Amino acid sequence: MSQAGLVNLAGIASSILTLRGQRVMLSSDLAKLYEVTPGALMQAVKRNVERFPADFMFQLPLDEWKNLKSQNVISSWGGARTPPYAFIEQGVGMLSSALRSERAVRVYIEIMRTFVRLRRMLAEHRELAQRLDELEQRYDKQFSAVFEAIRQLMTPPKEAKRPIGFIADIEGKQSK
Repeated sequence: MSQAGLVNLAGIASSILTLRGQRVMLSSDLAKLYEVTPGALMQAVKRNVERFPADFMFQLPLDEWKNLKSQNVISSWGGARTPPYAFIEQGVGMLSSALRSERAVRVYIEIMRTFVRLRRMLAEHRELAQRLDELEQRYDKQFSAVFEAIRQLMTPPKEAKRPIGFIADIEGKQSK
């Protein structure tokens, strides 16, 4: 995860999830970033429980955890057997003060920078969409194809799912 004490920025960005309409990081991902065990991380939380109100962190219910595991292709037999905790941005900040290490401070700084970058990117995307709407209203239908093409470029691509395994054709032959 780290090389000579450096924080993996790509790992931070990929660890930020949207759950219940909020951007969160799971306790298991935070433990990796802070280079502590998930148990040690949660022990620090329990020792400082007054710093972690319900709007700073919450434990995922079992059904939400199972759904998240299936969406992210996490092994169902390996790893944690209990649902992790989800920490919102303020909870991550409190976690860094509860862990009290130099690494925790560095990781916290990079996590906050990543949250700021995400907010900035979302704001820029909204601003671009608003400008496009204004241009579309200003000009007549002759540019509608151009506007539609730009909107398609702004929309994230849908993941194409390929079938796994062999598929039998009508004659009974197997093909890939």
